[in-house]
Amino acid sequence: MNDDGNKTNRPMRGRNIFETPRSPSKSTRNVDPPRPGDGASMLSTSPRRRNPKSIFSDRYIPNRTGVDLQAAFSWSSKDLLPDVRNRPEGVDNEVEIQKEEKANQTFSTILKAELFGDNVPMATANLTKNGKSTTGAVPKPPRPGSRPSSTGNVNSTSGSGSLSSSRSSLLLDSGSAGADDIVIGNSRITPPRSTRNTPSGSNLGSGSVNASNHDTVMAAAGVGASGVMSGASANTITNTPRQSANLFTYQSPKKSRPVSRDLHNEVFSLSPVRQESQKLLLSPQKKPRSIAKVPYRVLDAPELSDDFYLNLVDWGAQDVLAVGLGDSVYLWDGATQSVDRLCNLSNKDKVTSISWIGTGTHLAVGTSKGLVEIWDATKMKCIRTMTGHSLRVSSLAWNEHILSSGSRDRSILNRDVRIEDHYVNRFDAHKQEVCGLKWNVDENKLASGGNDNRLLVWDGLNTQPLYEFTEHTAAVKAISWSPHQRGILSSGGGTADKTIKMWNTLTGSLNYSVNTGSQVCNLIWSKNSNELVSTHGFSRNQMIVWKYPSMQQIAQLTGHTYRVLYLSLSPDGETIVTGAGDETLRFWNVFEKNKNDEPPSSVLLDAFSQLR
Repeated sequence: MNDDGNKTNRPMRGRNIFETPRSPSKSTRNVDPPRPGDGASMLSTSPRRRNPKSIFSDRYIPNRTGVDLQAAFSWSSKDLLPDVRNRPEGVDNEVEIQKEEKANQTFSTILKAELFGDNVPMATANLTKNGKSTTGAVPKPPRPGSRPSSTGNVNSTSGSGSLSSSRSSLLLDSGSAGADDIVIGNSRITPPRSTRNTPSGSNLGSGSVNASNHDTVMAAAGVGASGVMSGASANTITNTPRQSANLFTYQSPKKSRPVSRDLHNEVFSLSPVRQESQKLLLSPQKKPRSIAKVPYRVLDAPELSDDFYLNLVDWGAQDVLAVGLGDSVYLWDGATQSVDRLCNLSNKDKVTSISWIGTGTHLAVGTSKGLVEIWDATKMKCIRTMTGHSLRVSSLAWNEHILSSGSRDRSILNRDVRIEDHYVNRFDAHKQEVCGLKWNVDENKLASGGNDNRLLVWDGLNTQPLYEFTEHTAAVKAISWSPHQRGILSSGGGTADKTIKMWNTLTGSLNYSVNTGSQVCNLIWSKNSNELVSTHGFSRNQMIVWKYPSMQQIAQLTGHTYRVLYLSLSPDGETIVTGAGDETLRFWNVFEKNKNDEPPSSVLLDAFSQLR
């Protein structure tokens, strides 16, 4: 799959850098009215369809007294939440979708509790955990004409739900089950003291109960109007040793109904939503980190090439941004905002890649003729020109004094700038242009991506790749090593792939794969937090900030009208700069500040601390 960005018949555009992309015009379609022979007409005129029973006969409307309330709740309790790492391609803005899903979850939890209350087991299962309320256990609302009482509930210690009867005068026992308690599943019912240990009555198996309120105990124990007990309740009661009692003997309670401790709040609440649901709605939520949606600085960059394979922007450690424009390289000083031209190539040569050395004092420049030039940025002077490639140099990467260059001639040359030889060895594993190169200096590993859809990992200067990953289905230009976890490598595919993949180079396994919905042009990790940012091309030209390892989107940024082909990170790790074919450079504040702002006092002190 070729992701080359050299466009033909490119439309002329103005110099207004704040111009927003136009939405494509929608063509109107003439829809013919339904004809007599159409299915729609047949459907509307069919006498069977006019019968409401035929339409709604397969629908079930749950009610509080229906026998299918458990089934109705189980149908409504299924959460259909998409997995972030396997979401469809048509999703545009996942940040808004995540907010909507969270709001729907909260609404669904409250609605289920309000509708079903405690009548159905598992109605509030997601509200309790280990016996403690996580989002607020919602009690059943009182029936008309009765006082609300929090002691009329039968709690389940297993967290699977609870049973309740507002007419009941049964007592809650938060301790262990007593000898007179009725155990239903994991729930227990403590009868009033005046009805305990009644010797006379009928015996149900080996367990019995003396009811002070016939309807209440029958309903709580699962006995219907016909006196037949449900299977689960009957088995539980009959298998529990109890003293004999008469279920059919009415005895008026001698003890008054306990008064709820939350009676004041329940009775005098002006809201139709119950108190616990109000607590959930009013509970404070953690607000996501605020990221500015617009760039704080925009620079004009004429002749910034719209080519997917090139790497023309790099921000050095000395806070100097280098940009390749046509046949020239310009330096923008972040401290003074001044712009200087570093070089102007001759013989109709073009700049195709640039890369700062680790200290930020020297800049490597790759050209369209296969040359690699080393420039001293302080003296504004070219100190060396190296050969070896027969075609353009698309990518460059430094590892201290080792400079690796990838070319359209499908080779990677490793150069030691301290010696006279132009290169020390050569990698020839790629089958097409090498457009992505990144060194992991700490682990001495090189990652390379090419237009052959392959991602290779090299162990130092070993000429045989350590790993060869072929899961991408388009060109691999976006490559970045995690500075927080050892061996974690991220890569992004082109237009036919659109995925970001996370690799463990210690084991050679794939950890995550996220479909972004757009061509992935660049990836870069934050130095200060476990986050990364990706830039994209077709079709939205957006930037996405991701949280690792959940791979949830923190923010989406838009503004470029062409593919965002270039990306670099500031030395302090807070700002990114993006470049696109719209010939603009845009600066964004996306990452948090470094919590440890105190740098090592000297290089020697830092070295001694590492030795210890």
